[in-house]
Amino acid sequence: MKAPKRIYQCEHCGATHPRWSGQCGDCGNWNTLVETLAAATAPTQRTASFSVEAPKIVTLGEVTAVEAPRIASGLAELDRVLGGGLVEGSVVLLGGDPGIGKSTLLLQSLAHCTAGDAIRALYVSGEESSAQIALRAERLKLPMTKLRVLTETDIDRVLALAQTERPAILVIDSIQTVYSSALQSAPGSVAQVRECAAQLVRFAKATNTAVYLIGHVTKEGALAGPRVLEHMVDAVLYFEGELGGRYRLVRAFKNRFGAVSELGMFAMTDRGLKEVTNPSAILLSRHDQPVPGSVVMVTREGTRPLLVEVQALVDQSAAPNPRRVTVGLDHNRLSMLLAILHRHGGISTAGCDVFANIVGGVRVTETGGDLGIAMAVLSSLRDRPVPIDLVVFGELGLAGEIRPVQGGPERLREAAKHGFKRAIIPRANVSKTAPAELEVVPVTRLVEALAEI
Repeated sequence: MKAPKRIYQCEHCGATHPRWSGQCGDCGNWNTLVETLAAATAPTQRTASFSVEAPKIVTLGEVTAVEAPRIASGLAELDRVLGGGLVEGSVVLLGGDPGIGKSTLLLQSLAHCTAGDAIRALYVSGEESSAQIALRAERLKLPMTKLRVLTETDIDRVLALAQTERPAILVIDSIQTVYSSALQSAPGSVAQVRECAAQLVRFAKATNTAVYLIGHVTKEGALAGPRVLEHMVDAVLYFEGELGGRYRLVRAFKNRFGAVSELGMFAMTDRGLKEVTNPSAILLSRHDQPVPGSVVMVTREGTRPLLVEVQALVDQSAAPNPRRVTVGLDHNRLSMLLAILHRHGGISTAGCDVFANIVGGVRVTETGGDLGIAMAVLSSLRDRPVPIDLVVFGELGLAGEIRPVQGGPERLREAAKHGFKRAIIPRANVSKTAPAELEVVPVTRLVEALAEI
């Protein structure tokens, strides 16, 4: 009997090599080649369990551009991240840490979708039994009469049953547990993940079925499996949050049918995940009296303005190299802002440890929070609190200028809605539609903003 052929496959890009080497010749990553068995049959010999129309070449002018119909997910916050709902024939990859609530989120979504008679959904689990899923749904008080469940890991049988069931929404929990019998490698390997995902993508496009893929993450927080998996799907969502914390965040890092960097917020309770429709109200601690080092700023996540509190602690350092520690902020950006404060504001933090934190577990990635971070550092350094009714936003340039940011009017309206009375903003963001109850202080240079506080 002929021995099976062994190949070495890159865990990062999926490239195959006839022998092992320390570096992948395609993507250049080190120590990513793992030994696998070659496919027992060629992919071209497998027959699909669904029909696909033969493609034809057309000009772009002959294509009728229509808005893709949306399927409501049953959760408004999830619809926001998806861009308005699920698109027929789309494939969404949802990743997150173990125990963060990925299965609970999609189980709640399908339960609400199938509560009526309009939508059929199928939940395929390769990690839990049907009894475990039913027990969770009963604990969460979810409607279970219309939700269809299948416990199977063979992708060929899953697609055959889905072809018969004809669901509008299909959930695969998880992509690392399903396998194709045409490959000899174990479930979760690079080859299996890529092949199973490719079959599910073809099924979704051929049958107009919206597919959710739940994916595992590595120790570094990236999605496990080949990088090509993220390129194959239509949307990539990350479910984030501290395991011991109450709040969970859903972010879109890729979305072919909507905006990226959108944010959906949920609160984990004993009845499952509850939508947080007003995140700004829970992200603000609202101190009884002004506290040094605490500043409220207006950031922006996708189309949603958020009021978040940035806290800074500046303390004398006994070490020769003072520390710069950030939580929810870019470490390099904090170092740059400290240099701008020194050069253009005359504020030196040499010899001091600087700690900066965004309250509530939110991560600020946009530049509109520069001014708030700088003011929080100055407030802690001088031990002088900022008024509790003050809100700020603006980007700091290396020349000491304060640049405008996107969505100025929306940020001001969000601040006024939560009772703030004064706002320090870039002069270019001054709008005639600013709320009358909010005093707007426009500034163009860093020294002007520091003088106002």
